[in-house]
Amino acid sequence: MEYFCGIDIGASTAKLVIADAEGRIVGKALQRSGVDYTQTARILLDEAVQAASIDSSQIVRSLSTGYGRDNVPWSDGKMTEIACHGRGAYFHFEQRMTVVDIGAQDSKVIHIDDRGRRISFKMNRKCAAGTGAFIEEIAHRLALDVSELNALAERSTNNEPLGSFCTVFAATEVLTKIRDGVDVADIVRGAFCSVVNRIVEMTRIEGILVATGGVVAHNPFLATLMGRALGTEAQMPPDPQFMGAFGAALFATQQSRKGQE
Repeated sequence: MEYFCGIDIGASTAKLVIADAEGRIVGKALQRSGVDYTQTARILLDEAVQAASIDSSQIVRSLSTGYGRDNVPWSDGKMTEIACHGRGAYFHFEQRMTVVDIGAQDSKVIHIDDRGRRISFKMNRKCAAGTGAFIEEIAHRLALDVSELNALAERSTNNEPLGSFCTVFAATEVLTKIRDGVDVADIVRGAFCSVVNRIVEMTRIEGILVATGGVVAHNPFLATLMGRALGTEAQMPPDPQFMGAFGAALFATQQSRKGQE
């Protein structure tokens, strides 16, 4: 059997996928990116190979993507996150779509046509607002673990909007709401809505709405709110946090086939 590897080293988390020639995932691994991306990449590869019960020599081609894609010496090439998230999402839905990837440091909106070709894209890199970093800061201000936020937001019955998009000002606003006795669940939902509002500002919906990335993987209610704000239902592929790595593995498969022609 021949296998293909995709690794996505993000600013916060690194993900690796091993897939067979049909796009079936046989092994995967995830951990914090840390400060040594090269070492992290090697650790993930070893873990995924073990999980797949294969030998690394069976991996025909590997591609890297993400913030740290240049730090994977054993990779055979690299692709942008935009290309990989679009490719991974299209594999699961195979129709015209708008892919929204909310990452730790940036958010991406990718328009894909009904043949899987990228039409256009936008990225938010101006500040942390609209990203996972914003949500982490809100959790810090509320003295909560990030893993607690989704359940709190779902429980909320009264959205408490945050007036500022700026992460610094929004954090100060959160402290004011705490002092005024606003329910924590309502504050969290307001923070989620703030992220959604930044996404809505960036895009229009073409085709179905597909949400990817670690932020929606851990906070699926955020995808629900995004769908409501955009007047549709947000779809989530399997393993949305691994979608960049999966797309890279699919590109590795495609390139290998072309090389054999």
